[in-house]
Amino acid sequence: MTSKLKFIFLILVCVAISLVFGTYIRAGVVDIGGGILRGFYTAQNFIKESISEHFDQKREIERLREENKELRKSAVLLSTFANELDQVLVDKNSTRYEPNVQLVKTLSYATIGDYNKFWVDFKGFDTTKIYGALYQANTIGVIVTKDNRPLAVLQNDPKVAFSVYIGPERIPGVVGGDGRRVLVKYIPQWLEPKIGDEVTTSGLDGIFFAGVPVGRITSIEQEDLYKSAIVEPYAKPNIPAFLYVVTAAPHIEANATEANATDLNISR
Repeated sequence: MTSKLKFIFLILVCVAISLVFGTYIRAGVVDIGGGILRGFYTAQNFIKESISEHFDQKREIERLREENKELRKSAVLLSTFANELDQVLVDKNSTRYEPNVQLVKTLSYATIGDYNKFWVDFKGFDTTKIYGALYQANTIGVIVTKDNRPLAVLQNDPKVAFSVYIGPERIPGVVGGDGRRVLVKYIPQWLEPKIGDEVTTSGLDGIFFAGVPVGRITSIEQEDLYKSAIVEPYAKPNIPAFLYVVTAAPHIEANATEANATDLNISR
């Protein structure tokens, strides 16, 4: 075979190989190149996200520092106010104003199908007392005794009762539920609560301290002897994971406490 024929044969072999295996070779090259590009873009995105997360965390830390400064300032002002109030109470021969709260964990519903009552893990629970329960700085209900255990009862339950004021006129009433709604009951007929008025605790029952938000009035119902107001409560969870319990409301005179408990008809 001459050199020319060998050369032509070699070319034909190369062409054949290219036709048969070229597709696989190109696919392999493309896959390798695609993998390299994907790796590059993945690394690029990771670096960008890491940098962005770093600066986001930095901004969040700075925001929290500023917020912490404001909270410290508020704590100092509240401490100063409490000290001044203590001095006033001392001058009036009263007791120290020291409302305390305790964080407690919810456990489970007390009864299947009743979503207004659930057990709580409450250290230092006194079976002779009724405690106010708070969620996100608003009233949510009370803690009572059942089977010598602490039971949380939401404020839309008919068995709940604590005293409140309505609006800037401080119209008195008693919060209770009908199983679905929250109401302010026993409003004197000659007083005029308004739709939109805010309802807050009065602190006169020893269950809550004064000024805790409950909700806003949405409608007024006329009854024979009293008025009732429907309240849109601020706290609306079915069963929160944690809540605060008022363990020490401001002290009021014993005779006032007894009279108020009688008026509310609270069963201990």
